[in-house]
Amino acid sequence: MKNPNDRHFTDRQANSASAKKALLERFKKRPGPDDPVMVQRRAEREAIAVARAERDAKKEAERLEAERLAALERAAQEEAERQAEIEREVQRKAEQAKRDAERPRRVLLEAVQYMEMRVAGKRR
Repeated sequence: MKNPNDRHFTDRQANSASAKKALLERFKKRPGPDDPVMVQRRAEREAIAVARAERDAKKEAERLEAERLAALERAAQEEAERQAEIEREVQRKAEQAKRDAERPRRVLLEAVQYMEMRVAGKRR
């Protein structure tokens, strides 16, 4: 779309040159890297970055500590389960040993009862 104020090429060229000149002036007016305002802003950004890094490091340390505690808790729970399993196995073996120790006595008792029955049957 044509601008009605720019009638000729030379007018457009002059407007373009003045716009470029205005941009260059704006760029030159910007503060340099050694300007006190820029130095202060840079220091503020660095302070923010350092604080962020410290917070991140603290969060990471807390996360690692939580993981370590969880691992210790899991290990303690596994150890308790293993001890309980060992206790159940010892109890099972003790009951089996008791049954095995009682078995010959029971067999002998049954044999005696059988013999008494046979002897009592012959007496009749």
